[in-house]
Amino acid sequence: MKEIQKILSRVRLAVEKYDMIAEGDRIAVGVSGGKDSLVLLMALAELRKFLPRHFDIVAVTVDMGFDTCEASPAPKATHGEIRELCLRLDVPYVVKETELAHIIFDVRKESNPCSLCSRMRRGILHDTAKEAGCNKVALGHHYDDAVETFMLNLFFEGRVGCFSPVTLLSKKELILIRPLVLTEEKMIKHFANKVALPVEKSPCPEDEHTEREYMKQYLSDFDHRHRGLYRRILGALERGGIDGWHE
Repeated sequence: MKEIQKILSRVRLAVEKYDMIAEGDRIAVGVSGGKDSLVLLMALAELRKFLPRHFDIVAVTVDMGFDTCEASPAPKATHGEIRELCLRLDVPYVVKETELAHIIFDVRKESNPCSLCSRMRRGILHDTAKEAGCNKVALGHHYDDAVETFMLNLFFEGRVGCFSPVTLLSKKELILIRPLVLTEEKMIKHFANKVALPVEKSPCPEDEHTEREYMKQYLSDFDHRHRGLYRRILGALERGGIDGWHE
């Protein structure tokens, strides 16, 4: 598919630069239904065709169960279009049903639910990946996410840090990889729109009302006045060798 070549070039660069994929890997791709995870799924499915190392992928969705949530009820998600996409890509698809939304919003009534939700979803994703026989998990964090995470840590936690392109989870015997870390969000948006990916709108009431969204807007406004801001911040991450990043 010609439209995916620009994405693939960035993904392959990240995979080679950070040694993300080895011969015989079985990789669980975390598919939330958003544009980032769907583009990642398509890119890795395409990468299988020409990367000089054989690897398998499995798409995994952790269903939050908003249909059981009294605070923010939503229709039962069928993920039918994602399932059809996986069939076209020849990728097995696993949906893990949960009641996370009910636990977080109804039972615990969390006022700041994002941190707890993220931890619980990650744990379930990791366990599901292990059940599927995977040794790695691929997440859809991209170039812009890295810059925004670095700035969030600096502004709100007073520390210099970011997620790593590759992370070893020794207790789970899993490795997390982020093949989109060198791919800008605008490229992902353009591709997702061009090929009409079945992006699912998040039913979460906190969606687009988080500190990350505020930071995204702040950096975007600043970048309009001082072009190249994202590139300079990511370059600082790489030159500083922070959390596994390197030039």
